[in-house]
Formats: sequence, structure tokens, C-alpha cells
Amino acid sequence: MSETKSRFVVSADWLQAELGKPDLRVLDASFYLPAQKRDADAEYAAGHIPGAIRFDQDKIADHSTSLPHTIPSSDYFATEAGRLGISENDRIVVYDGIGLFASPRVWWLFRMMGAKNVFVLDGGLDGWKAEGRPLETTVPSYSPARFTPDFDESRVVTLDTMRDIVSSGAMQIADARSAGRFAAAEPEPRAGMRSGHMPGARNLPSGVFANQGRFKSLPELRQTIEDAGIDLSKPVVTSCGSGITAAIITLALESLGHHDNKLYDGSWSEWGSRDDTPIVTGPPTPVKA
Repeated sequence: MSETKSRFVVSADWLQAELGKPDLRVLDASFYLPAQKRDADAEYAAGHIPGAIRFDQDKIADHSTSLPHTIPSSDYFATEAGRLGISENDRIVVYDGIGLFASPRVWWLFRMMGAKNVFVLDGGLDGWKAEGRPLETTVPSYSPARFTPDFDESRVVTLDTMRDIVSSGAMQIADARSAGRFAAAEPEPRAGMRSGHMPGARNLPSGVFANQGRFKSLPELRQTIEDAGIDLSKPVVTSCGSGITAAIITLALESLGHHDNKLYDGSWSEWGSRDDTPIVTGPPTPVKA
């Protein structure tokens, strides 16, 4: 793989050549916001990459909270992954429809649970289809597997920890929501939420990391992150609307060798829905020279 490309992102050529290998599991992790007007389950049924398993991020989640698709307990995750025929030792390739939207979240989730060989498909299903690659409508059935979790809880930020980070400035905050939502110039898509961003946060809209669904090169990723005011020599916590697209920033950071990062799982769905969390409106404060 090119030294200018992320080691966590695989090409369609590579994946097509590996399809059918016994240690390979391909996951369709497509997820869409209402404004995108796409139905992930319907698209999967209409045609998916051969052998791909549908991974529903709303189902394999913590159902004890009202927050959407938060990280489940390691035991529950292990049970569900094993039921799908996935072990922590498999090579796991995750894709979504757009190319780089929801798949990095599942890449992050499996890594947090102890899987070592997890990758994201460059270009996603839209790119796969555009190139005329094979599809199938059959739902694959794999023998149940044992997924032995090794949950790295230290990489997941809770509300209380996020409060401490905001008040102390101990970590840089990278917010993947759109510039309009970040600045409170656009309303939040979920009802009952305040608009704006956490004090000190920098804005890195999730769409800036890809060109037509394909992940930028490492030099481009570095420039994009630094231009937003993030110092790659210091720790970072990523956030977004509901914990999905924050993982795109995490993928970019990890691709650049930045491992001192965490993800705020509740993200704005939690922070913005409360009346006791500090919020700033307007664009981010200019970076000091």
C-alpha cells in the first residue's frame, strides 16, 4: 500500500480479490440521516457486496439509554458479533453507501472491542456500484463464532469526563458537525437541542476528509486537521452529532499515527440536549499564532 494512504483503508480492487477468503468478514454499516433520504436496509436488500453482513448500528448498541447508537457493553457486543459469525481474529472490512460516513464508526467500535485487523472500504458501496463490481441479494449465513472482547474503555469519553475536558482544556476538541451547526447558524436535526459548540472546540466537518467518497492522502489529512487549529502533537477528543461521524476524525488521526485520542460517545445528542452544559455560538476562536 502507498505510504501516502491510510493503512486502515482498503481499495475495491483489493477487497474484490479477497472475497470468499475464510477469515474475511465484510460488513455493510450504512446509516443515513433523514435529510439524506436513503434507506440502508432497503439498499442492502437490493444489492450488497458478496458475502457482506448487515451491521445495524442502532441495534448493536446500548439500549438502556435514550441516546442513539451509543457503544454497547462488551459482553453484548461480543454476543452479537459472534452471532453474525465474526471473531476478533478475523479480517474485517467495513463499508457504507456514501464511502466515508458511517463505516469509520464501526471500524472504531470493533477496534475498541479488541479486533486488530479492521479496515474501511475506500469509495463505499456507491463507488463499488459505479465501477460495475459484483453485487448479490442473498443474505449470507456464517457459522456462529466466538468473539472474545478486550474493551479499551479508556478511549471512550463520558459526559462527566467531557465536562472536565471542557473546563480544564486538557484535550483538544474536534467537532465533526457541519460549520452551520457548529456556529449555530443552522438548527440541529434532532428536536429539543440547543445549537452551537463546546467552548474551545475546533470544527472539522466530516465531509472534509474525503473526495467523492475516497479518503484523502496522509499529507492532505494532516493539512486539513492542522488548518482547523488542531495540534497533532497534543491529545484530541472527537465529537459530532451522535457519535457516528466523530470516528471519521478518529480514523484520520490514527492514520497519521496520532494515538492519543478519544471519542465522546454521547456527542451533541447528549451535550446539546442538556441545560447545564456550556455552549458557545459563532465560528471557532481564531488560532493563536
